[in-house]
Amino acid sequence: MKRKNLLSKTDIWNAVTTLLIEYDYLTEDKNLYEAFIVYQYYSELESGGHENLFTWFKWDIEKVGIDNYLNELIGILEKIGAHDYAIIEKKYGKEMWRLYVALENDEIEEAEFYDVIEKANDEYYKLNQKLMELLETYFVTIHTDLIEVVED
Repeated sequence: MKRKNLLSKTDIWNAVTTLLIEYDYLTEDKNLYEAFIVYQYYSELESGGHENLFTWFKWDIEKVGIDNYLNELIGILEKIGAHDYAIIEKKYGKEMWRLYVALENDEIEEAEFYDVIEKANDEYYKLNQKLMELLETYFVTIHTDLIEVVED
């Protein structure tokens, strides 16, 4: 991309998110992989909470295992300074996934699943979009690692 198209944080946000939408969970580029994981987490939670995250990432989480997925996600959240979000995932992540799988297999009632989901989602939403600000800063920092920028 041309530098003139990446002058503002919004320009960089748009360029990076457009790039991330094109990639798969298991990309080999470390920077791209980390940006993808944390952006998808943000996007899914903003559009439908943790249930949405598990619904859309079920197959990917099953491939790597919930422990690996959570360790990667929590590590990336901490790396970008989103410690409050990492705490939520440490506190509820494994239990939400266990209940999600149990619900999918008709082993529990919906209420049991939603009790935990609602707690985690409430804590997430109480943080008032701090994650978006942290992601924006992160994308500004790494965008030249993800996008070839040419001077005008």
